[in-house]
Amino acid sequence: MLPTNKKVAIVTGGASGIGKALCHELASQGIFVIIADINEKEGKLVESSLNQLEHNSRFVLLDVTKFNRVYHVLTETYIEYGRLDYLFNNAGIAMYGELYDMSIKDWKEMININLWGVIYGTQVGYNIMKQQGFGHIVNTASAAGLGPSPVSTVYSTTKHAVVGLTTSLHYEAEEFGIKISTLCPAFVDTPIFEKSKAINIDKSFISNQLKSQKVMTPDRLAKIALKGVHKNKSIICPMPLRKTMDIVFRLFPPAHNALMRMVCKVSRQARVG
Repeated sequence: MLPTNKKVAIVTGGASGIGKALCHELASQGIFVIIADINEKEGKLVESSLNQLEHNSRFVLLDVTKFNRVYHVLTETYIEYGRLDYLFNNAGIAMYGELYDMSIKDWKEMININLWGVIYGTQVGYNIMKQQGFGHIVNTASAAGLGPSPVSTVYSTTKHAVVGLTTSLHYEAEEFGIKISTLCPAFVDTPIFEKSKAINIDKSFISNQLKSQKVMTPDRLAKIALKGVHKNKSIICPMPLRKTMDIVFRLFPPAHNALMRMVCKVSRQARVG
């Protein structure tokens, strides 16, 4: 049994990358963490790491594309611990390629995980939190959800949708004592790029381009995320990135247009077949 005043969080995609870092940061702040992931082996390793000194976490197997499973994990957590303080809908995948190379199967795979997974978690978690009268839902989107992201249009579509869902619900939820935030990272050093699907594009070329960027560590992002959560920010984005995006997108449209065209040009140089 947990102490009655100990907060409880669920993190989907908690076995690696940003999710893993969020689990560690939450546990360091005295919050009990449910590590929810489809990868049981890696999830168990995170659980073991967090429980070295005291009982800080528990791993649960979760495929976020299955509504019944999401419902079970969230409701059983609430029943067992009597509360759900934080829900991080973080599980996601990446995909690169031009739209004319994409199939409906590609679209469905991306939407099922990146969007429906967030919708399922938000819908179930929101009802639980409305019942208890408090709680905070944090949905992981991306900087690609705040502006155009050519050659990853399918991915960007899901992230724009997550931003729209979350920022709209932010105000809806206020009356019920619920807080809603969206996390919008950019280049973070996680396995998502290595695991991503690149369609008719030389993946090594994309990887090298990403490595040339100034990437943030997952631990650093997790600290920024939790600070933003505690401040109840609607959109949590590393400040230098947000300021840069605002300046380029809004104040200098020609520079922004040129940048997007350059992304297309460079990506097409990596085209295969």
